Amino acid sequence: MKTITIEGQLRTEFGKSATRQLRSQDLVPGVIYGGAKEINFVAPTPAFKGIVYTNEFMLAEIIVDGVSYKTILKDLQFDKVSDALTHIDFLELNEDKPVIATIPLRFVGNSKGVKTGGRLITKVKSLKVKTLPKYLKDFIEVDITELDLNGNIRVEDVKLDNIEVLNSARIPVATVVLTRALKQEQAAEAKEGKKKK
Repeated sequence: MKTITIEGQLRTEFGKSATRQLRSQDLVPGVIYGGAKEINFVAPTPAFKGIVYTNEFMLAEIIVDGVSYKTILKDLQFDKVSDALTHIDFLELNEDKPVIATIPLRFVGNSKGVKTGGRLITKVKSLKVKTLPKYLKDFIEVDITELDLNGNIRVEDVKLDNIEVLNSARIPVATVVLTRALKQEQAAEAKEGKKKK
């Protein structure tokens, strides 16, 4: 799995003025949860770019004062005005402790419905899952080959081993809809059929 490495230092001072001071130095405060104790750290803003501005799911190895923590991104906070990253939370991975993560979907195959002129609409880009760290993956593959016109693939149709999907089972993930051209074609065919009768 793709891993990004972030190097930081333990955070020693807290409070609003200390936080402002850090941000003025282009440092972002962060917290690592889920381990034996919470780790408060700071790291330069650019160190987080690879994990913040991406659609990919990845692991983050955070090195704080020489100690390495294997984590996943948990939460982000941005400044309402400048849109700058102001705080970041990570969850430490523990081999025998299930984690909740949001994993992107990757659609594969050529849908039957698209081949006959329909248009694929993806309604969900990622799924929220609960699993042990060893079963985490970069993406969840969804095969759309059998998806026909006006057909749906729902959350419940996405079968995964060792992974529990937390989204509502009936939510459509992808659907194939009639395009305007196909609707017109079908209407014209229906008209022709009526004339022939």
